[in-house]
Formats: sequence, structure tokens, C-alpha cells
Amino acid sequence: MNTANLQLEGLYLAIAALNNALVAKGVLDRDEIDQALRLAEQTAVGDERATEELSPAHRDAVAFPARLLMLANRMASEGEIAGFSELARMVGTSKTPYNDQR
Repeated sequence: MNTANLQLEGLYLAIAALNNALVAKGVLDRDEIDQALRLAEQTAVGDERATEELSPAHRDAVAFPARLLMLANRMASEGEIAGFSELARMVGTSKTPYNDQR
């Protein structure tokens, strides 16, 4: 496996842990984090380059971080987050086709 992929896995889990800490400290609630991540996902896949130049698989790749972090946010409990493999599997099974794929 590419080392960069492992580093990204660690980064996603670190961000998920930070999001969890923000909720625990009362800085943000889960809904606010979810809204921010949804905006990030919409920006990523709604970008002109994404819709005109990228295949659906590449658009999914661009949206993957936000989707994974949204799931981690929803599944988080006090001080605990789901593992990367579980979250990644759930991202893959929960995605829907883009408008231009129907």
C-alpha cells in the first residue's frame, strides 16, 4: 500500500477526533459539523472542474474525505470514533449516483 494512503487514513481519523473534541467541549454540535462537511462535499463535487472534467469515480474520490468525516461525526460517541476501514466501507455502500449518471 502507498504510504501516502496510510498517512491520509491517519489524517482523516485525526480530524474525526478533533471534531469529536469540539463537540465534547461544546464549541460546535454534531449538526454544525455535519453542515460544514456537507458544504465541503457540495463544493468539491459541484466545482466546475469536477462536473466537466472528472469521471464519477474521481468525483467520489474528491468527496470521500467529507463523506467519511460526516459518517464519523454521526457515529461518534463520547471519546470514541469508528475505525477507518469500517467508515470507508460505509462510504462506499451509501453513495448515490450523480445526476449525470441516471
